[in-house]
Amino acid sequence: MAGHSHWAGIKHKKALIDSKRGKLWSRLSKAIIIAAKLGGGDPDINIRLRKAIDDAKAVSMPKDNIERAIKRGTGELDGGDVEEILYEGYGPGGVAILCDIMTDNRNRTAPEIRGLFSKYQGNLGSTGCVAYLFDRKGLFILADGSDEERAMEVAMEWGGDNVETNDQGKLQITCPPEAFAALAEGLEQAGLTTEFSEVTRIAQTEVELEPDSARAALKLLEMLDDHDDVQSVNTNLKLSPELMAELSD
Repeated sequence: MAGHSHWAGIKHKKALIDSKRGKLWSRLSKAIIIAAKLGGGDPDINIRLRKAIDDAKAVSMPKDNIERAIKRGTGELDGGDVEEILYEGYGPGGVAILCDIMTDNRNRTAPEIRGLFSKYQGNLGSTGCVAYLFDRKGLFILADGSDEERAMEVAMEWGGDNVETNDQGKLQITCPPEAFAALAEGLEQAGLTTEFSEVTRIAQTEVELEPDSARAALKLLEMLDDHDDVQSVNTNLKLSPELMAELSD
């Protein structure tokens, strides 16, 4: 779990400093469209939409862009034909990889994702081939200096199932997906600042590879994460301190 949280944290940091702002905004727009399509356009009652909007605001996405994405999701504007797909496969050394996709054209996206797996020594697999190796969890990474005792109290009260210090030295809390919204509210009420939060997939066990295979796997993960239609990438690759330093650079 700690290795996954580091990968998640690095992705978050990368997103915040991403110079390809148009690509990032496009990705976030899709998340808003899907959230509005599934739960309606009111962020006060649609927790998933509120999270998507918060993520967009965090990278200075214009208000007009956000409002248009919401309207596309609710059907008030054209362009809301975005769907969610989970792609599963294997990277170098046999590590498991899951890609959450949001696309308006799966006939375009599927061969592109398959091509990335093939180019970077992986294989796109069939549905269910690796998903069973992961647990779906809500993940919160708290800001430096957060009170561990208070975090444990909030987690117990609002549905969290684990509090620990991750490999970055930060407190992290996990919870069942259905408790994500309540726990987010509980942390906010308690004054505990969240640096990173998402509903994600956490590997049940991690796999350590030889350095060359691990670097090749990291390259595939980065290329997948950079694809316009990929919302998130999860893996059971164990990140050694050396590899974490390499990925952070």
